[in-house]
Amino acid sequence: MNQDLYAVADFCLIPIGTGEPSVAEYIAECQRILEKSGLVYKGPWSKVSQAIHDCHAAVHAQGAPRVATDIRIGTRIDRDLSSSGGGNDAKVKRVEEILARNQK
Repeated sequence: MNQDLYAVADFCLIPIGTGEPSVAEYIAECQRILEKSGLVYKGPWSKVSQAIHDCHAAVHAQGAPRVATDIRIGTRIDRDLSSSGGGNDAKVKRVEEILARNQK
């Protein structure tokens, strides 16, 4: 397999040693990085991992001496999830359809 895997990622980034009780400014900067990347936790593996790397770099640049991150990444090759009909959006829509049907 020579192409980049399509990945869905979930990660929790925690700035450590900031000396402040709130980490909101650090997390907001990470969110800006994600928005610039155009990714919404899914995309080619290389771009997803680059976005997480860029979040780390940005949080360090703001003064956090340490950053801890838990990452969960899923891939699949049995169907194309890179199109607009795949991924989590389709899963959410399917559950919403089931809920709507059950409310009738």
